[in-house]
Amino acid sequence: MESQSTSPAKSTRPITGLSEEEVKKRLSQGLGNRSTIPTSRTYGQIFKENVFTFVNIVLFALGTTLVLLGRVSDALVSVGVIAVNVIVSVIQEIKAKHVLDHIALISRSSATVIREGERKKVDIENVVAGDILVLEPGDHVVVDGTVIGEDEVQIDESLLTGESEAITKHPGDSIYSGSFCMGGNACYQAEKVGSESLSNRLMVSARAFRRVLTPLQKEVNLIVRILLLVAIYLEVILVVNSTLEKVPLVDSIRMSVVILGLVPNGLFLAITTAYTLGAVRIAQKGALIQQSNAIESLSHVDVLCLDKTGTLTTNKLKVENLMAFNTTTETLCRTLGDFAASFPSINRTASAIAEAYPGTSHSVLESVPFSSDYRWSGLVFDEPDRSGIYILGAPETILPLLQLPAGQSLPVKEWTRNGLRVLLFAYSPQVVSLRGENNQPKLPPKLVLWGAIALADELRPEAKTTIENFRKAGVELKLISGDNPDTVAALAGQAGFDLSGGSISGDELLGLDPEQLKQQVMSRSIFGRVAPEQKDQIIQLLRSQGKYVAMIGDGVNDVKALKRADLAISLKSGSQAARAVADIVLLEDSFAVLPDVVQEGQQILTGMQDVFKLFLTRILYILLLIISTEASGGLPLTPKHNSIVSLLIVGIPTLALVAWAKPGKVSRTSIGQKIIHFILSPGLTLGLAGLGVFVGFYLVPEILTGVFSLKNGIEFDASGMGLSTAQSALTTFYVLCGLLLILFAEPPSRLFVGVNKLSGDKRPAYLVTILLLVYGCILAVPIFSKFFELTPLVWWNYLLLIGLAALWGLLVRWFWRKRLLGRYLGIEAGNE
Repeated sequence: MESQSTSPAKSTRPITGLSEEEVKKRLSQGLGNRSTIPTSRTYGQIFKENVFTFVNIVLFALGTTLVLLGRVSDALVSVGVIAVNVIVSVIQEIKAKHVLDHIALISRSSATVIREGERKKVDIENVVAGDILVLEPGDHVVVDGTVIGEDEVQIDESLLTGESEAITKHPGDSIYSGSFCMGGNACYQAEKVGSESLSNRLMVSARAFRRVLTPLQKEVNLIVRILLLVAIYLEVILVVNSTLEKVPLVDSIRMSVVILGLVPNGLFLAITTAYTLGAVRIAQKGALIQQSNAIESLSHVDVLCLDKTGTLTTNKLKVENLMAFNTTTETLCRTLGDFAASFPSINRTASAIAEAYPGTSHSVLESVPFSSDYRWSGLVFDEPDRSGIYILGAPETILPLLQLPAGQSLPVKEWTRNGLRVLLFAYSPQVVSLRGENNQPKLPPKLVLWGAIALADELRPEAKTTIENFRKAGVELKLISGDNPDTVAALAGQAGFDLSGGSISGDELLGLDPEQLKQQVMSRSIFGRVAPEQKDQIIQLLRSQGKYVAMIGDGVNDVKALKRADLAISLKSGSQAARAVADIVLLEDSFAVLPDVVQEGQQILTGMQDVFKLFLTRILYILLLIISTEASGGLPLTPKHNSIVSLLIVGIPTLALVAWAKPGKVSRTSIGQKIIHFILSPGLTLGLAGLGVFVGFYLVPEILTGVFSLKNGIEFDASGMGLSTAQSALTTFYVLCGLLLILFAEPPSRLFVGVNKLSGDKRPAYLVTILLLVYGCILAVPIFSKFFELTPLVWWNYLLLIGLAALWGLLVRWFWRKRLLGRYLGIEAGNE
């Protein structure tokens, strides 16, 4: 072997690259790097998904028909609530789109190309097939290509493969977009650009937008679909009856709108408002909610799958321990510092050593960068004060070449068990080449051990607290990583991870049959050396066992698993593909915000309990009233009466109750037996009481309006004063009872405690007072009362209605406290 060697001779042939004319020609031929893959959903997709639902289409069609028939005001009140719902949803999701597009814009990298023999900075969209690109440490690979020339580089492909170690790329090797250069300098020639590149092909699979419904949304959809079937059935009866009785078309359509009012579109608005309020609060804490239901979704999560690098750790190493052999500690530290300062390529290991032991850069005769293939790096110096070969590598690679004195032991196993990455530093005084045949790296035969160094992944300061918060919330954590399972497990233990499930590698999973695989996935908590397709398989198995799964990912290799999960979470620094499919994007790259999102989700659920109660109670008594009166060919309420009742007793109150809700663990029975227990008594009694009020004011209008007549043979015009008076009285009665129901849902004092526990919050009482005054103003101001078709009553009629409403409230509270209907149906729900 030669006593002195330099790196292989570099080619002196200059690289000139393409000419500007060739670039223009290739751009015109469609060979540029322009891609049509969006950074987020389009405006058209957002609009379509929020507007063109079945219920929306039906209501818009009826509204349009009313406009054509000249009933513009009826049309406005009929579609007003659903229009507000659409607007709120669209605005929220467009805001999320703007943030994601901005992230993609500021993270879009430029590229250095060689054209006509000169280096130029160009936008990545202006790179064409055949371009020669320059790659330096820190640069992203923007297109697929082949390394050319004589140099080699170290490439991090973790966003594509999940492997965190750098891979050395030699001349002739392929490199792929989505990776980046960690060390070395080289040129590569663009081969596959635009939609043909690997990262863009992987992103195509992520383009199909994912919309996963949460349990709450599924329950709302179920309720809406059932009520829609009921409404359709009643509509058929209405059509038959209107045909037989020859009811005018405009009256039939108005009655159709009232019947469709049974479909609780306001539930969607309440949920949307709750999601929007939560998204605004969470955005201030560092998380972007791209899918409006993501906050509530996280509160249902049973299992959270996450990666080690970038999630538990800061993606930065630090020197944890050092032990000198055959030299002094001072000499070892100084030499390590010089080694790190002199290395031409930058990686996490070199950065950690340089930070711990600042050194002086020396002229390097030859260098071999670290590679996961041979697991060592080396430098050859030939200077008076720094001469010889210095090797830094994995113990299993270096130990066979060392001659350890008898009785001398290394702390490798001990440090590894503690989750540390152990490297050995060795020296040879000979100045020889570190490359053998075919220019392949080769270690010298005899090395002297100088030291052992232990490196630790730097845990995020908030990791331990966050994991503890998830554990308290009952969320099971599974760590899925491409690194060694033992190292991952040790690091996870330091972060407070539950290691009772043990660890397993991806290779071990490959040899299992489906039943064994399911058992291992359910019981293990640490998964190491896992391939991207195995992540997807793990998520699928967890979901098949009834788990509600969230996944945190940042790479293109995580996209399939993210799409498979019930909830997808991405880091801002992650790939564009991962951000595109994520429901939540962590803007600070920290998952410490997620426990706050869980609390927001719980707040939504507790608020929605009250919303369900108010909506379903109203639907029940309106449904009973419609069934009781439809046979007569008419309905007791017009669309405008129905709208003012809906607005005052469920529209405005539910939005307020959602905003004022308090977080808390919600059991799955909350939207079941407890809600049924709440709605039965007021729903059934209001159906009968409302019918009594309507019939009473309709049949004896002269007595109840204060007009006493002793004339013989009084005649009543059902289409005149009797009907309008009865409708106005019924509307007022339902408004009064509906406002009382708000106080029963959130009792501000013990007087209103029936089935729900004491809230103590006075805000609902203030809201009820304000809404009562608003309704009084509507009755008192002619322009408003005329618009809502409310016929004024005499003063003592209002006192009568107030008394009836109070009597109803006492009766319902007695029913609740005695649990009469609950016992009859076998529903034993205590105070919530």
